[in-house]
Amino acid sequence: MSQEKLLEIKNLKQHFKTGRHSVVKAVDGLNFDIYKGETFGLVGESGCGKSTTGRTIIRLYDATDGEVLFNGENVHGKKNRDQMKKFNREMQMIFQDPYASLNPRMKVEDIIAEGMDIHGLAGSDKERKAKVHELLETVGLNKEHANRYPHEFSGGQRQRIGIARALAVDPSFVIADEPISALDVSIQAQVVNLLKKLQEEKGLTYLFIAHDLSMVKYISDRIGVMYFGKMVELADADDLYNHPIHPYTQSLLSAIPLPDPDYERSRERFTYDPSQHDTSEEPEFREVRPGHWVLCTTKEFEHYKREHGVKN
Repeated sequence: MSQEKLLEIKNLKQHFKTGRHSVVKAVDGLNFDIYKGETFGLVGESGCGKSTTGRTIIRLYDATDGEVLFNGENVHGKKNRDQMKKFNREMQMIFQDPYASLNPRMKVEDIIAEGMDIHGLAGSDKERKAKVHELLETVGLNKEHANRYPHEFSGGQRQRIGIARALAVDPSFVIADEPISALDVSIQAQVVNLLKKLQEEKGLTYLFIAHDLSMVKYISDRIGVMYFGKMVELADADDLYNHPIHPYTQSLLSAIPLPDPDYERSRERFTYDPSQHDTSEEPEFREVRPGHWVLCTTKEFEHYKREHGVKN
C-alpha cells in the first residue's frame, strides 16, 4: 500500500429533508483518506450512513457540505461533460443487490460493454466482444455466458457480472457497497477472494462497505466504524479488531459469533449505551494510539489514553 492519497474526504455532510422542518443527517461531518492500492473498510449497522457515504463520494448524491477530493480534484465541483466522463471512468461502483442492479432486458454482453460503449473503448465489434469475453473469464465465468440474460444466473454469478461491468472501463477506484450481503454465506467468500485477486492483478483501490466486521477485517487494510452519520473509530484492521476502543466498536465485535459452542454459551455480549458518553463538550476525532483515531471528548480521550494508549 502506498502513502499517496487517492481520495480525501473533508467534513462531508449529506442531509435529507423529510418534511418542512425535519432533516435527517445521514452523513454528518466525515473526515478520512484512502491511499492508493489499499482497501478501506467502512462498517456500521443498517441506517448509519455508510451506503449514503459511498453514493455521495461517487456523486450519485450531491453533497450537502464538505469536499471529496479524488486525485486532488473536487468531485462535487462544477464539471463539464468531458470532465464528468473522465471521472466516471476512474471511479466505479459495485452495488449491493445483484438482482436489481442488472437490466433484465439486456444480454450480459451489452450490460458489461455499456461503459465501454459510452467511453469509446472498443474500436470494433470484434474488439468489444473479445474484451467482454476476457472480463467474464477474469471474474470466473465463461464466454458462453455473454449471450444470456440476468435471470438465467444465480446471485453469486450476477454479482460477478456486476464486478465485470465495473472493471470494463479500467477504473482505479471501486466502491463496493455491501457487495456480499445479498449472497449465501458459501458464495460470499468466493466474491471477496475474487475482489482481493483483482486488486493484486490490477492495482485497484477499494472502499468496501459492509455491516459484517469479520468479513471487512479479512479484506481491509484499514477500517472506519460509523454510527449515526459520524465516524467513531478508525484504525488498521488488526489493531481495530484486537484493540477496539470506542464502546460502539466493542459492541459490534462482541456480536460476532465464534465457532465454539462452549465459549458462546458463557460469553457476555457488550451492549452499547450512547447515554454513557461525556456530554460536557462536543467530541472530536483524536489519535489515541499511533494511527488509531476515536471520536471522543477531552475527558474521554484522557481515559482512553490511560486504558489503551501505547505504554512507554
